[in-house]
Amino acid sequence: MQKPIPQRGGISRRTVLAASLAAGAATAFTAVGSTDAGAVPLIGRQDLSGDWFATPPRSVRPKFRWWWPDGLVDPAEIAREIDQIADAGFGGAEIAAVHHSIKDKSVLDTAHHGWGSTPWRDGVEAALRQAARRGLTIDLTLGPSWPVAVPGVTPDDDTAAQELAYGRASVAAGTTYQGPVPEPVREAASAVTRRSLLAVQAARVEPANATRKETGLDLASVRDLTTTVRDGALTWTAPAEGDWVLISYWQRGTAQQPESGPHSSPAAYVVDHFSPAGTAAVTGFWERALLTGTVRRLLQAAGGAFFEDSIELETDSLVWTSALPDVFEQRTGRSLLAYLPALVLDKSNQVFAFEAQITRQIRHDFWETVSHLFNTHHVTALRDWAHSLGMSLRSQPYGLQTDAIASAAILDIAEGESLGFKNLDDYRCLAGGRDMAGHTVLSCESGAYNGSAYSTTWDRFLRTMGGAYAAGVNQTVVHGFSYATAPGVSWPGFAAFSPYNGAAGYGESWGPRQPTWRHVRDIAGYLGRVHQVLQTGTPRADVAVFRQTGYTATGIGASWFTATGVPLGWTHQFLSGPLLDLPAARVSGGRLAPDGPAYKALFVEGDFFYGSTPTLALDDARKLLSLARAGLPMVLLGAFDQAFTPGVPDQDETDALREVLARLLALPHVTAVTDKAAVGDALTALGITSDARYATPSTLLNAHRVSGDTDFYYLCNGKHAETVKPPVATIDHDVTLRRTRRGATVPYLLDPWTGQATRIGRYTEDDDGMTVRVTLEPGQATVIALGRPGLFGDRNGSRPHAVGSDADQVLFTDRGLAVRVSAPGTYTTRLSRGRAATTTVPALPEPVTPDRWQLDVEDWYPGADATRTDIVRRTLALDTLLPWSQIPELADSAGIGRYRTTVVLPSDWTSAHGAYLELGQVSDTFRVAVNGTRLAPADRLHPVVDLGGHLRRGDNVIEVEVATPLINRLRAAQPAVFGATARQAYGLAGPVRLVPYAQAVVRP
Repeated sequence: MQKPIPQRGGISRRTVLAASLAAGAATAFTAVGSTDAGAVPLIGRQDLSGDWFATPPRSVRPKFRWWWPDGLVDPAEIAREIDQIADAGFGGAEIAAVHHSIKDKSVLDTAHHGWGSTPWRDGVEAALRQAARRGLTIDLTLGPSWPVAVPGVTPDDDTAAQELAYGRASVAAGTTYQGPVPEPVREAASAVTRRSLLAVQAARVEPANATRKETGLDLASVRDLTTTVRDGALTWTAPAEGDWVLISYWQRGTAQQPESGPHSSPAAYVVDHFSPAGTAAVTGFWERALLTGTVRRLLQAAGGAFFEDSIELETDSLVWTSALPDVFEQRTGRSLLAYLPALVLDKSNQVFAFEAQITRQIRHDFWETVSHLFNTHHVTALRDWAHSLGMSLRSQPYGLQTDAIASAAILDIAEGESLGFKNLDDYRCLAGGRDMAGHTVLSCESGAYNGSAYSTTWDRFLRTMGGAYAAGVNQTVVHGFSYATAPGVSWPGFAAFSPYNGAAGYGESWGPRQPTWRHVRDIAGYLGRVHQVLQTGTPRADVAVFRQTGYTATGIGASWFTATGVPLGWTHQFLSGPLLDLPAARVSGGRLAPDGPAYKALFVEGDFFYGSTPTLALDDARKLLSLARAGLPMVLLGAFDQAFTPGVPDQDETDALREVLARLLALPHVTAVTDKAAVGDALTALGITSDARYATPSTLLNAHRVSGDTDFYYLCNGKHAETVKPPVATIDHDVTLRRTRRGATVPYLLDPWTGQATRIGRYTEDDDGMTVRVTLEPGQATVIALGRPGLFGDRNGSRPHAVGSDADQVLFTDRGLAVRVSAPGTYTTRLSRGRAATTTVPALPEPVTPDRWQLDVEDWYPGADATRTDIVRRTLALDTLLPWSQIPELADSAGIGRYRTTVVLPSDWTSAHGAYLELGQVSDTFRVAVNGTRLAPADRLHPVVDLGGHLRRGDNVIEVEVATPLINRLRAAQPAVFGATARQAYGLAGPVRLVPYAQAVVRP
């Protein structure tokens, strides 16, 4: 879970990680543990028959983030909770020590039950054993809470997280400073007792280089005074020209502990994320203290993953590691020390600046070096260690100004998050690294909402995640599942993030404590089927966007594509320089990475993180030239004929860069534009079109995958972020989808809620693609597959389909092509073989609005202890459907309600009739039964249920079971914590209508 941090400085130059990336790409084709690790890309034709879609395996089903109060757990309860997760249809869990809700940590008995203690290990063993019995995967966080920390490491250790603090003193022209070396402007943390002086410098103030927050300095004036320091004191006389500043640099520990600690005894401190020693402290602790023979065997058998949360290194100063000066000089050929004034930070703000361009270049080179150290000594080292144990590494590789795109290529599984990510382009950054490296899975920490504890609806969850899946996510780690209890907690049990600072905290604590758990198998099935499709075959994306700066969780997208291209059907991913060193970075048939995403073009623009300055590293420019010469089309936005290097240039490097770019821009399939509005026209001129093309711009999002000669398109009516306004509206328009198969091809509709795959009855086709009508409510998603006739056991084979009709629907049934209408009349259907057919439908009953309902309620109350729930049963007769909050007897209720009504159908009702049950407003989860038969799960975001085949003439009993969140009861039961939350409108509020239809076979 990431808390947003200010952006500081920037990076944009190529990070040379060829060895790490190549190693990651190599392991991508070697199974590491289970297929859940995402280590084996699924390329080529797969067996899509049988229940491939209807019953996805555990390996692709959603997981839970499972929060424990450190080691204060009972193995028997752990086994029960594994069963609860398995019975609900989920695929696994990630064990995480998180207890922000507990203010008094002493009740957790950290000395005996801390993270890594014997009781914690016993709990892990119990989880692994029971998970093996139930077919679940268990992942383990690398340390308690986050960031990664090790018990026993002290802030003064070389293995602990470091910072570079600075001190300053002003010296007027011609005057003498005599006194102690300036102390750091920020005091060290209380646990820090050791520090070392790295350097002392003098620099002349240059007002012309100042910014609103930064003091301007003259780079050429910087003088190293370190050798003049004696016994901590300094004497120095400033030159007669200008005002000067003395700057001291102090290396010391940050004393950062993992969130909401302590979690262990001795306390854990965050490790240095940029040195081999920091990583060795983590792996060494696991080897010495945690990986008993039993745990090691169970982990190897489980084939799960180690997990690392977002990299939230907290310091008021500059992140540091001892090797930085040496590595910086090795990589750039320059000393870092003279550049330090432009790098130091005070509460995340830059303090000094040289001339603007050189300042940008200095900061780039610094963060590129930090990125290299992080990806080499932390990400790669931890991945390789995990592999040695038969496990994989899943990580959220962001939070710093490091190249997260390159990190995603190194990791077995990169992970984003719905809380910290600002829009879908944040996911597309990680997806680019995943797909270029040949990995399969992009994970997401899903459904965390601030202030929404016990009021989170699955409706909200699905709206949030719908777009993320279109952007590349294909594994969901639900936030989260809390261990049952902890000392002093209140009903309904321990929750990791609630209460939070005395109020309702982050949602959610799912499990049997929630009434909606009654229906959660429907949610798990839906998510599992979406994952099954999105982990199948090979991903496709239209365009690769070359990103000068590779970090993510910024919300910064791509010119034209994000705002204009996506609403037209275009898809894109982001690449950074290191990905161009991967084996996949080759061109064939005009496609980049032809065996993977098969990008049709590369788009290059100025660096958004530096005012859209047109920059390119010389090595990157040479690589782009090589790719373009191999036939890859490119569009460059900006004045790249006058490009600069992102870092401090070597002698003549800028001229060399511009010479390479001149050769690039001279190629016939490379187009330069100066206006972002011209990007679309440039692509058209190059003969490039998107795989999905919309009849009208809309909020429809798509993800395309290919398995053999079958195309899968995930389609969602979504938006880039929850904050986007205006809200998404219903879409209803034609969509043309490119197909891979050249022989006979038919489109199928795959319903993720029911698992049914049915041939679509009305569509048109040409040599390039198939055009279908797509109608989706806000947040709603569906899957369309284009494949051979009979692919999913369809009996209609190559029967003619409709290319047009004035009927409401044309669909394939067991009896062949049929029309479905809600009004009598004669309907004309044009068939694919050129003929037209007419179908006459007699009179139909009018829609019915039930006016009487019986509501039976299981009203949930706090029980005798924190984990017990008492249920009070109530029965109400309703003439009008209202939210529970507006029904006096239920205003503060939460639980499960069963609504029953009887609908009388006329005597001429036949098997050719059916009806849709429109539920209107219903919250939160629901199930429908007709005449005692429970129907298949219905789409939560489009609560309209097809009752065809279940209705009969005469009386028909319809039952709608609705489950609510707990918040309305908790408002009353714990007003001090939840009273500020508004009473929520749950239940079945309607309007409910039964809308009859008639269905008739089309006779050619």
